[in-house]
Amino acid sequence: MQNILDYPALVFIVSFVLMWLSARLGAALLRRFRKIEDEAREDFSVIQAATLTLLALIIGFTFSMAVGRYDQRKNYEEEEANAIGTEYVRADLLPAADAAAVRGLLKAYLDERVLFYTTRDAHELARVNAETERLQGAMWSTVKQAAAAQPTPVVALAVSGMNDVLNTQGYTQAAWWNRIPYAAWALMTLIAMGANLLVGYGARALKAGAGLLLIVPLVVSLSFTLIADIDSPRGGVIRVKPLNLHALADSIRPH
Repeated sequence: MQNILDYPALVFIVSFVLMWLSARLGAALLRRFRKIEDEAREDFSVIQAATLTLLALIIGFTFSMAVGRYDQRKNYEEEEANAIGTEYVRADLLPAADAAAVRGLLKAYLDERVLFYTTRDAHELARVNAETERLQGAMWSTVKQAAAAQPTPVVALAVSGMNDVLNTQGYTQAAWWNRIPYAAWALMTLIAMGANLLVGYGARALKAGAGLLLIVPLVVSLSFTLIADIDSPRGGVIRVKPLNLHALADSIRPH
């Protein structure tokens, strides 16, 4: 199922149209039924300022949520690279045949983890996830057999390292699923539409202020786009790059 929030450009178009229509509705329709009296203008300005302030706070909090989730994804990429690198070294603690098998599997696993971060194709992602699951089973089976054949504290270190490799992948997947809730987006959109409605309603001259009615919808739409871009793990331009995984791949492969 396609998610509009994974396409920041589409978020900008939809949000700008909604915000602009809300401002035009306030300017064209509401003022036609009842204009703001001069004595009520000051009270209306207070309400308008309070609504815009609330909108700014909601956008700020949502932006903070998106940045927090982005940082979490970035931290787990670093933890994955550290876990894989540590287990690659600890493979020396296993018998020679098992060590060679684990290292070969780890290299293939590392390639799949890099693809997990870089691919945008849904079919490729499904293949990556299936191959990741297969490699995890093969790696765990190898270290389990080695531990069963030689149950020593030294071999247990290799088993513990493999457990960290599997755990960090699960933490990464959970972080990529952790998105800003739809309810938060709906609430923010409703408040933004109400704020633009008030902006349009407070415009003194519709024709003269037609250009000014574009400013708040444009600013709000750009804010929504930035939040959607940061919050989307695969959409947009602001994404977590597997720099640590790339560095690890370069370090364990001969040039």
